[in-house]
Amino acid sequence: MWTRQHKQRNTGRLIIPSLCVVFLAYFGFHAYHGEFGINSKYQLEAQTVALQAQLDAVKARRIELERRVRLMHDGTLEKDMLDEQARRALNLSQPDEITIMLPASSK
Repeated sequence: MWTRQHKQRNTGRLIIPSLCVVFLAYFGFHAYHGEFGINSKYQLEAQTVALQAQLDAVKARRIELERRVRLMHDGTLEKDMLDEQARRALNLSQPDEITIMLPASSK
């Protein structure tokens, strides 16, 4: 009787662990870089902070504009505010006055 002896190969033992490593690497990569991953969370938090700062600036500008509108409201018309608006609209000033030109964005 002839017997044939085989040497055991190690390749069969590496298939399942290598598939597990590939599986974990794929999901690990997407857990960090994916649309709902850890990196995206930090980017959204940074964007939230930037937008909140922008919102605060817009609210402050609105409060300032509402205050200026209240000064020109009927019955409580302030002469200084009226004078300032008229001079700005007509682009006039007296010869003995000092005129300070402000940028157009501060109107």
